[in-house]
Amino acid sequence: MNGQLLISAIVLGLSMSGIYFLLTVGLSLCYGLMRMISLDQFFYYALGAYMVYTVTSLTGSFWLGMLGAMLTTLVAAFVVERLIVKRVYSKPVMFSMILTFGVNLLGVGLIKYVWGLSPKPVASPISGIMNIFGTGVPIYRLFVIVLAVVVYLAVQYFLNKTILGTAIRAGIDDAEKVEALGININRLFTLTFLLSSVLSALAGVIHAPFVMVSPEMGMSITAFAFMVVIIGGLGSIKGTMVSALIVGQVVSIGALIWAPLAEMAPFLVMMIILLIKPTGLYGSKLMNR
Repeated sequence: MNGQLLISAIVLGLSMSGIYFLLTVGLSLCYGLMRMISLDQFFYYALGAYMVYTVTSLTGSFWLGMLGAMLTTLVAAFVVERLIVKRVYSKPVMFSMILTFGVNLLGVGLIKYVWGLSPKPVASPISGIMNIFGTGVPIYRLFVIVLAVVVYLAVQYFLNKTILGTAIRAGIDDAEKVEALGININRLFTLTFLLSSVLSALAGVIHAPFVMVSPEMGMSITAFAFMVVIIGGLGSIKGTMVSALIVGQVVSIGALIWAPLAEMAPFLVMMIILLIKPTGLYGSKLMNR
């Protein structure tokens, strides 16, 4: 195997791992605290991509587009949470899956109505190539990797070192005890949902320069996103990061070895891990309740 191709594949895999992590950390948080599977996160992912396209087209600034995408998604997610999602917090998981899947379909329909069906291009905000062991690597891919690591560390700090984060972690362990202590659990639910949605939008924003932005882009990444969550273990942030690294590398290096392997290999890895540890790498029996 050519060394330069391998380095390129590893960097590509790491950048995709970063995108997978940003998209799936919200899914993991929502299940961990609220015991809901928030399929509308894929709509926020696509919305983020479309908003960065729109604002960048109007202003010429990708970074303003990133800010605009996150703020727009924050507002959209708040409206959805207040009107729809909060009604399934105490319901079985299947209710949240069905309802948020419906929200996702409505969101995709709205995107098609506003932006049309034709794919939209988003230019990379960072040009240039960095030489790594004789291999030219796009600097933007390195930026995506660094951004994902920074977000992971920030989320870990928030959950472990702040009062709100500690309350969320405690709610993941035992929501009833947290509520008994006088903490408004519904506010924690809202905060967690909004944080998850903004991170999903950020995933769409940074992925946009790699792909043509399209209404179905959220659907196309769904399978990989669920593999990341399942392999890592529902509710585990560390597990989400580790599994995102695994899936990203397996897909990228698998494609280098044999193209069809890129889609088959992650499923094989998931099956092997679940046979050994049914709750995922960092999941626990808590996830079964």
